[in-house]
Amino acid sequence: QVQLVESGGGLVQAGGSLRLSCAASGSIFSIRTMAWYRQAPGNKRELVASITSGSSTNYADSVKGRFTISRDNGKNTVFLQMNSLKPEDTAVYYCYVNALVNALWQGSWGQGTQVTVSS
Repeated sequence: QVQLVESGGGLVQAGGSLRLSCAASGSIFSIRTMAWYRQAPGNKRELVASITSGSSTNYADSVKGRFTISRDNGKNTVFLQMNSLKPEDTAVYYCYVNALVNALWQGSWGQGTQVTVSS
């Protein structure tokens, strides 16, 4: 099984920055895609950014130029640097990892971390 531990959420004023981290542990042989999703009250969970094992990245249009996703393969950790935060970025942010465990690829979710941006 895969365990994901997220950290770095909190309350910040508009225009500020936060850095989220998500560390994966367990019987992991390899990790393919790592990603961040978010879900605001009343909304569906949406992809914020993803990064492949080859470091190819993909971003939601709403965060391009403001957020940066990165990963440390040696530590099985993914980061999300969030700059120029806006009130509409307020949501619970979830880490997602696609990992090879016991010869099977499986997706795992973190518990979520709250990000609140005040105007």
